[in-house]
Amino acid sequence: MIITLLFALSLAACGKEEPRPQVVAPSPEVGARGNPAQDIDPIRRHVPITTEITPLPMAAVENFDRRRGRAYPMQPPTIPHSIDGYQVDLNSNRCMLCHARSNAAQFQAPEISVTHYMDRDDQFLAEVSPRRYFCVQCHVVQTDAQPLVASGFRDIDEVLRSERAQ
Repeated sequence: MIITLLFALSLAACGKEEPRPQVVAPSPEVGARGNPAQDIDPIRRHVPITTEITPLPMAAVENFDRRRGRAYPMQPPTIPHSIDGYQVDLNSNRCMLCHARSNAAQFQAPEISVTHYMDRDDQFLAEVSPRRYFCVQCHVVQTDAQPLVASGFRDIDEVLRSERAQ
């Protein structure tokens, strides 16, 4: 310690100082594709990701009780009516009041699929399977929302019809 102090004093006496580290300004952040100010995401309506945008208004629920087509064979159907205030929790499932196999005819509602009564080993149960009990984990209400991204998807029936026509 004393030797280090003497060395520092001798350097100061000779007019030589220790070099000071250079202070460098931080470099600007770089996004995954380069400069974040120039990163444009079409889902963000072509606004740079460094700019906060106001969200679009919430889509209105369509309450037409009209079934929509499905995009692929095993797609869960959308819910064609409002479900505001429906209780779906561990003790109660409001959807089952109308859609249970025992009540569907009375309420003129589609019965839930037999697959909802199967466990993971494909064994049929007397009640709805616990893994299919919470309806809104797969089914969503129909809204008037426009797609965020254009899609040219055609289901297999449409493809086959066009092939036969040619």
